[in-house]
Amino acid sequence: QVQLVESGGGLVQAGGSLRLSCAASGRTFSSYAMGWFRQAPGKERELVAGISRSGGVPYYADSVNRRFTISRDNAKNTVYLQMNSLKPEDAAVYYCAADARGSSWSVRRRSYDYDYWGQGTQVTVSS
Repeated sequence: QVQLVESGGGLVQAGGSLRLSCAASGRTFSSYAMGWFRQAPGKERELVAGISRSGGVPYYADSVNRRFTISRDNAKNTVYLQMNSLKPEDAAVYYCAADARGSSWSVRRRSYDYDYWGQGTQVTVSS
């Protein structure tokens, strides 16, 4: 079992930046691939960024590529999402999730592939 707690959401103007953090409990954080999902009202939950257990080449959705950066610090049991050049369409509830069953080098993209979820943090972007 792992518990995930997100922080860092808030209100930002378009063009601004936010850094989300997700702190994980437990000693096996390095054995999970991690993903950041988001869900806007009336839309499906989507993976915006993911990082494998090995920390190799991360995955980014096309909509956030070159603006968002995912990273992980296994010593701190934390995964981060640096979000730059935010747009109003980035507004959503952002969820951190852990995948315990994928391979060490892969990032799976479907929400049902992830075993543990945080409670979410709201990101609001004003135009």
